[in-house]
Amino acid sequence: MSPPPPAEDVPQLDPRARALLWGAIALCVGIELVLQAADHGLIGDRRWRGLAYDYGAFWSQLLRGWRPNYAAQPWTMFASYAVLHGGLWHLTFNMVTLWSLGRAVAERAGAGGLASLLAGGTLGGAVGHGLLSAAPVPMVGASGALFGLAGALLVWAWADRRDARETQRPVIVAALVLVGINLVMWWALKGQLAWQAHLGGFVAGAALAPRRRG
Repeated sequence: MSPPPPAEDVPQLDPRARALLWGAIALCVGIELVLQAADHGLIGDRRWRGLAYDYGAFWSQLLRGWRPNYAAQPWTMFASYAVLHGGLWHLTFNMVTLWSLGRAVAERAGAGGLASLLAGGTLGGAVGHGLLSAAPVPMVGASGALFGLAGALLVWAWADRRDARETQRPVIVAALVLVGINLVMWWALKGQLAWQAHLGGFVAGAALAPRRRG
């Protein structure tokens, strides 16, 4: 077994990027823990989760004539949906993925690039869902932002391999794996998967990926 690389050769995460990732994770975890506590009657009211979805989830029908609960809701939902989740499993999967992909993006594009891709993926996910889904159900979760990060990473991988004159097969395989995961999840969840948000986030991330390092 080869020895580990010297400490100075291990990429160090930008402190600002670390703060951004931990801040986003803390926000999502904090909200879900409050809703979990309310679900179990420990605090507040068991209606809190429903109210959170009513006021903060992304509702495609608000773009198609539904009356909003407050005037700005058709606009604020393009961001607020990303900090709500459908339970502990949904939250855990998304937060672990956020930390993993977020570190990789920050090492390439810094804190500014990470912030722009998280915002762009969140917005792209909402736009994709709004355009492609008319289902009268709430859409929640950070998946749009996560697929934005994935889109950027695949664009960079493609560019790096092109510049090095290497085969693009690993990049193509990774993209097919993402498609496969979505198909499996769509089947397992009996169609209750916001693939439209995943697609919108991925396209936004691929389009916004900075074309330089750092």
